[in-house]
Amino acid sequence: MRLLPAETSVSLRVAEVVAALSQALDLGSGATRWHSVRTCILGMRIAAELGLAGEVQADMYYALLLKDAGCSSNASSIYHALVSDDIAAKRDVKKTDSTKLGWETLQYALTHVAPGKPFLERVRAILRVAAMRKRQARAVTALRCEQGATMARIMGLTEGTAEGIGGLDEHWNGEGNPNGIRGRKIPISSRVMLLSQTLDVFYTSAGAEQALEVINIRSGRWFDPDAVRAARSLAKRADLWTGLETHDPLSLALALEPGERMMSEGDVSLDAVCRAFARIVDAKSPFTYNHSNGVANAAVAIAQQLDLAPARVLFVRYAALLHDLGKMAVSNAILEKPGKPDETEWKVLLQHPAHTWNILRCIGGFEELAEIAASHHEKLNGTGYHRGLTAAQLPMEARVLAVADIFDALSASRPYRDALPVERVLNIMRKDAPHALDGDCLEALERSGIGCDQSFTDLQALQTMLAKTSQGLQPTPQTAEAVASRYAAGVYE
Repeated sequence: MRLLPAETSVSLRVAEVVAALSQALDLGSGATRWHSVRTCILGMRIAAELGLAGEVQADMYYALLLKDAGCSSNASSIYHALVSDDIAAKRDVKKTDSTKLGWETLQYALTHVAPGKPFLERVRAILRVAAMRKRQARAVTALRCEQGATMARIMGLTEGTAEGIGGLDEHWNGEGNPNGIRGRKIPISSRVMLLSQTLDVFYTSAGAEQALEVINIRSGRWFDPDAVRAARSLAKRADLWTGLETHDPLSLALALEPGERMMSEGDVSLDAVCRAFARIVDAKSPFTYNHSNGVANAAVAIAQQLDLAPARVLFVRYAALLHDLGKMAVSNAILEKPGKPDETEWKVLLQHPAHTWNILRCIGGFEELAEIAASHHEKLNGTGYHRGLTAAQLPMEARVLAVADIFDALSASRPYRDALPVERVLNIMRKDAPHALDGDCLEALERSGIGCDQSFTDLQALQTMLAKTSQGLQPTPQTAEAVASRYAAGVYE
């Protein structure tokens, strides 16, 4: 992604950015690649068949892409409740009719509740989960739906989009979650989303015939019968599944967008989308909460000290906010493990930058951003991961991001240790400079005086400050009282 001067700024299509980033949601929910995009294709076809109004379809389009925007918010709760892999649990729950007690739900419990634990411990865990099934399902679904709706609002999308995401798990018969809404009181976007999601899950795992059989069985219980009839009508005319098996369905989904929403580099809309996805990633675990914000703040502080151009400072901010998208593919059983990961778990962790790269490179104009964001664990001496790049292959922005990431990670709490004081963090990092970490970047970090700052930084305020700096006007220095106040608040250590 080349961040150019304002007069030559590249326009970005909102749908392309959001659709590509939805791959991170697929990773976090255990879905197959492009699940959200295929769900969008199916949903928009059903919406057209139902003859829904244009503005309803416009709201629904983004709701379909972002239906799982809250999937990370309950990951930790699910992991602790089941003592299990949260991603696998989410993957299989989409194939399970959890509203009915029977062999299907028993099989799910036997697979996902405390696997690998001693027999008696597993029995106790299964009984505990069974006793709290309805209440727990409602609680984790409420968290997921509320967070998903909030992410849509942060991105500046419509209230109709947010409400559609919030009602995704409501069922036609009123036995869904989180509010038990019934029938036509459920937003039409939510009704179409749930149906489309189920169609894709069973289509990709068992084929078209099985997918149609499932929605027939659940029609009138889970699904709006009118929406089911619309899907069956499309299938009968061979218009429902067309193009879904393509390796890259993104272009097909983009063609279905009602209108084309655009944004430019440096636009508040792009910044809002980056911030929202950073929050989605960080919400996976209480130990990574606000980590992306912290990395972004540290990276911006370093970039400013290095006198990078304002456009490049914003570029570093975006790369920092999106650097951990690939963490969505890592189970909380690994992220929150009290001890060190074993060999198999390390292999999963080592691949998260590759997932980040795969997601970001799908966006036209994000090629450079993908490279920088995916290089946040690389070292100058080639000992980093996931590609083992060396100094000659790591541009300044990648070096900035690597230093910022380590600084925030060491400054924050982790499952296996408390947060470290800033001076101790810097001492640890100095041992890796300049052979592994860039010495200039580390010195810039120290000169900046930034502490562990994971607060939200307003884009417009940052742009104003960068504009003043580029014109030779330095920001007003902080008073001793202001510094003391920040120290007392725990910002400086």
